[in-house]
Amino acid sequence: MDDNRVESGPQTHASDRFREAAVAWAAGGPAADAARRTATGLARTHGPRTVVLVEGVSDRAALEALAVRRGRDLDAEAVCVLPMGGATGVGRFLALLGPRGLDLRLCGLCDAAETGYFRRALERAGLGSPETYGELERLGFHVCDADLEDELIRALGREGVEEVAAEQGDLRSLRTFRNQPAQRPRTAHQQLRRFIGTTAGRKESYARAMVDALDLDRAPHPLDALLAHV
Repeated sequence: MDDNRVESGPQTHASDRFREAAVAWAAGGPAADAARRTATGLARTHGPRTVVLVEGVSDRAALEALAVRRGRDLDAEAVCVLPMGGATGVGRFLALLGPRGLDLRLCGLCDAAETGYFRRALERAGLGSPETYGELERLGFHVCDADLEDELIRALGREGVEEVAAEQGDLRSLRTFRNQPAQRPRTAHQQLRRFIGTTAGRKESYARAMVDALDLDRAPHPLDALLAHV
């Protein structure tokens, strides 16, 4: 692993506050107005200038881990990686944070199956009418095939993921999982992908650990291209 780690500064706190406020604002309800004021105030002062919309916390973990390995500090660069809790909320976030809202620079990452949500939301937000993956990329939105875990498993390979499982203390659990009748007909790749999603928090910890274990020349294209865009 590279040692080009960088220390986070005061911007970290502002990014965390903005992330929490934006999520509460998008969720609506009694706290939404206060959250709007907080997010707006941060965006006008020392908050983020770029927001990266991702579907979940594991996507955030992977992107931030890759940034560290590339010697970058996203907080110091006024970049906030914001997990939306799924693709269906992307339209709300684009409306609040995009050109018709706070007018922040937006980009993101999505799964192949969820591109329809992103395309429609980008069009409604006035950011373009992308029809292809290439057009989405030009707008700063990159597509994982099929999802980020799938991309990382292919990039790292079976043995590499098994090494990560050993480091996480999960190798025995993985072997037990593979011997379950429902798993035996599946390929090793399918088993690994399913295993990573079986326990709460595992997707996030494995996303970070798999990025840390990668040969940087094999970093998944959607993740690497998104970081370069940011």
